[in-house]
Amino acid sequence: MSLLKDILYKVSLIATAGDMKIDVNKIEFDSRLIRPGDLFVAIKGTQVDGHDYMHSAIEKGAIAIVCDEMPEQRPAHVTFVKVRNSAEALGMIASNFYGNPSEKLKLVAVTGTNGKTTAVTILHQLFSNLGYNAGLISTVENKIKGKVKKATHTTPDALQLNRLIQEMVDGGCTHCFIEASSHAIEQKRISGLDIDIGVFTNITHDHLDYHGSFDAYIKAKKQLFDNLRKGATALTNIDDKRGKVMVQNSPAEVKTYGIRNPADYKGKLLTNTMEGFELEINGTNAWFPLVGEFNAYNILVSYAVAKLLGENPEDVIQEMSGIGKIPGRFEMVYPESGIFAIVDYAHTPDALKNILSTLDGLRTGNEKLITVVGCGGNRDKEKRPEMASIACLFSDKVIFTSDNPRDEDPNDIVDEMKQGVSPANYKKTITQVDRKEAIKLACSMAEVNDLILVAGKGHETYQEIKGNKFDFDDRLILKEMLKLMEK
Repeated sequence: MSLLKDILYKVSLIATAGDMKIDVNKIEFDSRLIRPGDLFVAIKGTQVDGHDYMHSAIEKGAIAIVCDEMPEQRPAHVTFVKVRNSAEALGMIASNFYGNPSEKLKLVAVTGTNGKTTAVTILHQLFSNLGYNAGLISTVENKIKGKVKKATHTTPDALQLNRLIQEMVDGGCTHCFIEASSHAIEQKRISGLDIDIGVFTNITHDHLDYHGSFDAYIKAKKQLFDNLRKGATALTNIDDKRGKVMVQNSPAEVKTYGIRNPADYKGKLLTNTMEGFELEINGTNAWFPLVGEFNAYNILVSYAVAKLLGENPEDVIQEMSGIGKIPGRFEMVYPESGIFAIVDYAHTPDALKNILSTLDGLRTGNEKLITVVGCGGNRDKEKRPEMASIACLFSDKVIFTSDNPRDEDPNDIVDEMKQGVSPANYKKTITQVDRKEAIKLACSMAEVNDLILVAGKGHETYQEIKGNKFDFDDRLILKEMLKLMEK
């Protein structure tokens, strides 16, 4: 990659084309047009192939092109660099372009189907409370020393990612905690980063619309650990049946955490209530204001990361015992109503099962559990009937509704979900495609001490329909409807 590094001294900006819908007359990255002196990286994306725009980039002044397929016509004044994978090359280029910022702080990357956001958010809160300047890159938000930057993807592209990390370094951050989605790993967005600790939470059915098969999904996640450097740490959930496979042949030092099996960082859930749980960690007991075994794993992994980074165990447990709520993750809404109304991002079968089984385990048997759930459009269709089946298994009433239908008809999505409902459970289901009306219906059915779960969107403040995003926040709607029912 030395030639690529030399080219960077000649260019003023790196421009790319790949996943973006690009007008041939307006190729841009981050709202900045290609200008004379730029390097253009041609990436094959899911919607657009950047190789189709190489000559347009040259016409606008690009002096160097990085690509994995050489064009037949190559102007003499332009440098062409053919690489094995231009997306991977972009990660290295971006890292060099911004001065390799990931080498200048402690970088922790968390991957897995569920738990990524909660884990990195807890870690960010923890290290901030321990007195460090910490950065956060997550599905919900990006943070630099407490300053919030809007997140558009779970993991930004390589240029945005390195720019964010460089801003963190410039701002005095010593630590950065980042979610590494399977899409980001597969698309090489994290290539070139110097990761100190890679974390595996769990893996279940998700994103098969993109990866094609569960095996391909596993392999995508595994790349994070395969590419860790020697001297880094691979921290894996030993209770997940693929926990060992995920770190197999990783050059990094392998460490484990778990509740059910022997591990380097061992937890034991002692009590679990709607107010929180008591967890034993490596022989020390503490109370945490979170709910459910799934959150016990998030606490445990955060403890393990902190210990690996050299923090005092007692200080870590003390700070985590006062951890704040995670937006859209088992978030209680308007408890003054006497109804346990919860919004959660659960949008996979396993996540929905985790939260519903937790709620079911906390019931006395006298309360109703009402679940409002839908599935996103243009996404993995195989999980739709499975999620409906899980909702019916644990709930007294299930209201099927729209999530983010995107380009699909929400009625069709619900029909596919209902294929997973057994005849015995059919009577407990209701269809109300209008999500606001579905939440209103759930509130009208609930009495004091009943439980309402609104699942799928969590922290999101919009609903995506036919290419447009409309203001919609489950938490605000739920609170509004609960107040309305009081009158």
